[in-house]
Amino acid sequence: MRVFITGSSGQLGRALAARLEAGEVFPCQRPECDITKPAEIRKAILSARPEIVLHCAAFTDVDGAARDPALAYRVNGQGTQNVALACAEAGAAMLYVSSNEVFDGRATEPYAEIDAPNPINAYGRSKRAGEWYVTRQLTQFYVVRTCWLYAGGGNNFIHKILARARAGQPLRVVTDEVASPTFAPDLADAIMRLIATGEFGVYHLTNAGYCSRFEWARRALELAGLDGPLEPTTLDSFARPSTPPPFTPLANHAAAALGINLRPWEEALAEFLGVKYHVP
Repeated sequence: MRVFITGSSGQLGRALAARLEAGEVFPCQRPECDITKPAEIRKAILSARPEIVLHCAAFTDVDGAARDPALAYRVNGQGTQNVALACAEAGAAMLYVSSNEVFDGRATEPYAEIDAPNPINAYGRSKRAGEWYVTRQLTQFYVVRTCWLYAGGGNNFIHKILARARAGQPLRVVTDEVASPTFAPDLADAIMRLIATGEFGVYHLTNAGYCSRFEWARRALELAGLDGPLEPTTLDSFARPSTPPPFTPLANHAAAALGINLRPWEEALAEFLGVKYHVP
């Protein structure tokens, strides 16, 4: 299978590329390949002649999106439209990586694939715009929503928590932002299994279970053998540009029906930190 990957240098892009044979994967990353430039991304996709495009490239700075909504929309909305149009011309299927932040966080149970999106911040609106373009312009598509992605070599939440703890800096982490931490290699495995089915549609793929940011940080410190001061706090005590949705775990119904399930987030976190996982 010929696979074109946007955002190939990111956490998920690297994990996906590692699962493909060298002759099968066509990586695309800035500055050589800019999704916000229609002619550039069109040329790259048409030249590669892929069977599927895995669209991982995104503007993921949530607070940055709040400060510059136009930039977030240009990358996550219009950039995705550019990729979708190129896929349509090339006759390629497309997999778009979306976000839990397309939901408003007012639910009391994990969101299902059929629940209506209602983003409450600029980042979520830009990712929802990407979904809209993909689902309106293509018939052969996968929309994969995930959340709280992390992997080695990325500037993510877990890296920041561990770095502050090792530096002896105090940690204040919120208890009222809840979602499903997702290990990028696990998501990559699930995506590869999904595209092998040819069953197009909307999917929620995260590690199983959910927790608060505070619980995630506490478990990471425990597994890493760090004893830094960790103080619980709440979203309203933080002054930040973006307003995160408070409760956005994602329920995997559609992929589970195909036999695709991801392991518990605690087990994945233990592997990431290089320690043996013990079932509680």
